Amino acid sequence: MDAEPECFLRGLVHSDGSRFENRVRHGAKTYSYLRYNFTNASADIRDLFTDTCDRLGIEWRQMNARNISVAKRASVEHLDRFIGPKR
Repeated sequence: MDAEPECFLRGLVHSDGSRFENRVRHGAKTYSYLRYNFTNASADIRDLFTDTCDRLGIEWRQMNARNISVAKRASVEHLDRFIGPKR
């Protein structure tokens, strides 16, 4: 985890995360953007995810008790550089 934080995050996202296009309707306009979600029931594992994001400068938000969201464009692009498609 300390030696290769990108690999650690990639493993977490591939096991308990997703990347998708989020669509938001605001009046007559519809906006869409890419985002990552990470979901885990364990607070310890969520903390490992968010602490690693912090180390790498990736902005995240707590959506609810089990879900973490990464939606800022620069942070999504940062994750895209090393996450890759799920296998």
